[in-house]
Amino acid sequence: MARLEKLYKQVDNIKEQYFIRNRIAQENREKENEAAVRIQSWFRGCQVREFLSHLHKNATLIQKIWRGFNARALFRQRVKTAYFIMKMNFYNKMAVKIQQRWRGYYVRKYVHNYYARKRYLEGLTRKNEHIRRDLEEFAELQRRERERITLEKEEKEKSIQAQRLHFLLSTKQCPGVFNSPFRAEPDEMELRLKKVKPLLVRSAPKERKTPNITPDLSNLMPNRERLPPIHKKPQGPFRPALEVQQQRHRPLEPSLRVATSITALEEAREELKRQEWRTCVIDQTFLPFSNTSQNKRYESMMRTSTPFEEVAYGTKHFREEHKEYLKGKKREQNSSGHSLNTSDTQSSWSSFTISMPFRNTSQVKRHGAYFSLILLESSPVCLDLYCEGLRLVLTPSDSNEDSA
Repeated sequence: MARLEKLYKQVDNIKEQYFIRNRIAQENREKENEAAVRIQSWFRGCQVREFLSHLHKNATLIQKIWRGFNARALFRQRVKTAYFIMKMNFYNKMAVKIQQRWRGYYVRKYVHNYYARKRYLEGLTRKNEHIRRDLEEFAELQRRERERITLEKEEKEKSIQAQRLHFLLSTKQCPGVFNSPFRAEPDEMELRLKKVKPLLVRSAPKERKTPNITPDLSNLMPNRERLPPIHKKPQGPFRPALEVQQQRHRPLEPSLRVATSITALEEAREELKRQEWRTCVIDQTFLPFSNTSQNKRYESMMRTSTPFEEVAYGTKHFREEHKEYLKGKKREQNSSGHSLNTSDTQSSWSSFTISMPFRNTSQVKRHGAYFSLILLESSPVCLDLYCEGLRLVLTPSDSNEDSA
């Protein structure tokens, strides 16, 4: 009982300690949880890394064994190929040697004669020596001929020079230029001047009254022998019959103007157009980059019938007529003097046109341009308002609705 009484007195303290410990545990729960998670993640990471390392080692071992097996098989195949190539090369080399020996023996025994070949070469050597001597003699003759021509040319030039300088010849009274008294012997030119005759100077030709236009072609064109005279061709009945027949039936030779068509240019243009049309890749006309959007035409869609394009009304003109609405209508005058168009009794549409002297849009608005549609014979109507340069069209709608 005393112990129970003691425990009963410590109940409050136990409760307080319980709550304190629970608060401390609650405060450290997240920290301890994070620490536990970190320890578990590290331990599991070590296990996974160890397992992956084990797998990598085993995979490396398997790959090493398999690659070694493949490499050894490939090496054995290459060794077999190299050995086969080596044997074939050896056999080919031995076959070439055998063929060489046999062909040499066959050619020496049955094709070529060594002694005949030797005699041929000796004769060829003697002939070459003879030809070489002839060529040397011919070269010597040509050299002498060139020297002779050179000497003759020099002698001719010296003779011409002596004729030009003949006035320098010595006389009995006065020694010449080439016969100096201070020399023991006269100059060679002095002896040459005594042998030649002086060069005669011709007088200049007199000028003619009419100049000669034709150039002198005597130096340009050498003298040619005259050709024999051309016999006259036989004429009329003296010609052979075959020649006359060929002349009568010879083919026509039309001129370029007759052979060419008058419309050749137009035909060539048409043919060029047809060729361009045949070789055309696309049907669309090529347009420059600056005009691609200007000349582009609207292409209607397959699932709609309304053309989604720019409307000409309001931009190009302000007058538009619906001929399908006005078809079969008659014009009547109302009591107010305005023109009124009503449809026939069979038509389900009834429309009228009101002409009013409006000047602009603001005036139209002020004079009641916004009004409701009027029902005639329980049918909607279409109102057209005309003014100077402006037309307002009110589309049909229900009788209970208002349109502006």
